[in-house]
Order: sequence, then C-alpha cells, then structure tokens
Amino acid sequence: MSNFSQLKDLVMSLEADFEKFYDKGNSAAGTRVRKGMQELKNMAQTIRTEVQNKKNDGGGDAAPAKAAPAKKAAAPAAKKAAPAKKK
Repeated sequence: MSNFSQLKDLVMSLEADFEKFYDKGNSAAGTRVRKGMQELKNMAQTIRTEVQNKKNDGGGDAAPAKAAPAKKAAAPAAKKAAPAKKK
C-alpha cells in the first residue's frame, strides 16, 4: 500500500500547479504539471507491474474471480478493391 500512498501524495502535490496553470495561465506551473504527470505515469506502470506479478505468483489476497467468457474472434477485415485500370 506504500505505492498507493505515494501516488495519492503526488496527485495532491500537483493541485496547486494545476490551478496556477489553468486558472492563472502560469506556463512554469504547466511545466511542473507535465513533469508530475510523467512521474505519475511511471509510478502507475510500476504499480501495474507489481500487481500483475503478484497476481501471477498467486500472492494476491483477493478471492479468485470466475473466468470471463471467451471473446469472439473479430471478423477478418475486408480486402480493399483493386484500383480501376486506366483505358
């Protein structure tokens, strides 16, 4: 749960910069927002990987879910018609 707390803290820390950028037009705050959002993206990816690994190792605390029904295969894409020949 430590990662989740860090994620929440990061989002809350960006609030002031979001307000400065969107409400006051402060471009430097926009740069900080972009930097923070990149950090958020990286943290989210780390958490996703951690969750997936824990799930695959059987280390999750959640009850096993029922298997989802298989998805139907997508219909093959129609071939494009050949261009008309010039006379």
